[in-house]
Amino acid sequence: MTPSAARGLIEAIYWHPGLRWHIDRIHVLNPIAFTNIRRNEVKDKIRSSNVCSVMTGGDKPLAIYAGESIQQRASMVLTHVRYVIDAHFTLTDRANSSDNAGKFIDIARRRVERGQCYHQPCFGCREFPAQFRAWPGGPVPAIPESRSLGLMLYDMDYSNPRDIQPMFFMARLENGVLEVAGKEVLR
Repeated sequence: MTPSAARGLIEAIYWHPGLRWHIDRIHVLNPIAFTNIRRNEVKDKIRSSNVCSVMTGGDKPLAIYAGESIQQRASMVLTHVRYVIDAHFTLTDRANSSDNAGKFIDIARRRVERGQCYHQPCFGCREFPAQFRAWPGGPVPAIPESRSLGLMLYDMDYSNPRDIQPMFFMARLENGVLEVAGKEVLR
């Protein structure tokens, strides 16, 4: 799991404009395994100009014929995944004067314990929903594997809305733990 996918999963459970989640480490509990998925998609969209034309009495087509507009997409995805995510948050300049770290910790902890979320958490994209629960404490039984995972997406840099840039880092799994905090980010 990439750090940005882990952050998205946590934000699905508890997001607030006054805080920003930071992923410290990701513990991998199940052996790393991949599978291939092939799916058919429609590649075309109905043009908004066609919709506007029809709304004003025009006769533009408002249909997509799947047989003529089909494309196949292949993906290699992780399978049978289980993680423990260590994260912390920092308060942002959008926090109110009544906001404080203790309040946010209590809210986040309650939401995790009750299984509450703002929207269904997922592993990076909506096709892969995630279930979650609080870690009961104690040592995390990460897989006994160490290896380089290569260049991995860290996050997206939205500081310039006209030039959104991906940020990467050199990922390494050490005894089943992906350390994220303190890594040098490449742009």
